Amino acid sequence: MGCPMTLPELWILRHGQTEWNVAGRLQGLLDSPLTETGHAQAAAQGRILAGILPREVAVISSPSPRALTTGRIAMPGQEITQDPRLSEIDLGAWQGHRLPDILATYPEVEAEADPNLWKFHAPGGESLPEMEARVRSFLADLDGPAVLVTHGVTSRLMRCLILGLPVTALSELPGGQGVVHHLRDGVARVLP
Repeated sequence: MGCPMTLPELWILRHGQTEWNVAGRLQGLLDSPLTETGHAQAAAQGRILAGILPREVAVISSPSPRALTTGRIAMPGQEITQDPRLSEIDLGAWQGHRLPDILATYPEVEAEADPNLWKFHAPGGESLPEMEARVRSFLADLDGPAVLVTHGVTSRLMRCLILGLPVTALSELPGGQGVVHHLRDGVARVLP
């Protein structure tokens, strides 16, 4: 276990539920629209953030439409900066496919016990060291409190880095849509 990173106060949002989340399709760098539930989750994140954010707070989002839509719903009227370093893991050849289809072609994936780490073995996809470098670069550039709108794997990896956990500990951290992960002074809380 490493040392927690010294960073400004952060509020991390995962995008709301999408049509492909419901269908069990892996999105990666591809996209699908938010469902009605996804819109409600983004609105719930906005209610959580209402009244607790400092006056000066940046809102930074993955350029993915599902993340941007979530940010616009949760933070109406706020300027949103896009940063591709907040994008989801590049799943290469597996993007757009369902897990059963992947397992039929790549049976060795089934042996992977962790629900997140197997995603770093996608043909033509992003490796764990590559994604770690990109997220570290993003965090190093933060210079003030920020609301970050991102994705499931990216949020977990980012929180591992911030908390000083090994990046292989992704699945030990809570996930979820419609919640806000608050990080301040090396302490993480999930705001329901």
